[in-house]
Amino acid sequence: MANIKSAKKRILVNETKAARNKAIRSKVKTYTKKVDAAVAAGDKAAAQAALSEAISVIEKAGSKGVYHKNNVSRKVSRISKAVNSMA
Repeated sequence: MANIKSAKKRILVNETKAARNKAIRSKVKTYTKKVDAAVAAGDKAAAQAALSEAISVIEKAGSKGVYHKNNVSRKVSRISKAVNSMA
């Protein structure tokens, strides 16, 4: 355990940021699963609606610094490809 006041504060700040990042990552996974479920069900309209929501959430996470920009691009690309490949 830290003894210095600034180190104690840093521990608290890191815990807060880690909790925030975890919540954002969880939200991204949830929206990605919604897109995957719609694609699996074969519902093109629902998949496209879920895709637009998911892209918004993913890009917002990237702008907050939770994900690297290349990681954001890869996630968006993969779910977009899944929706676009529907018959």
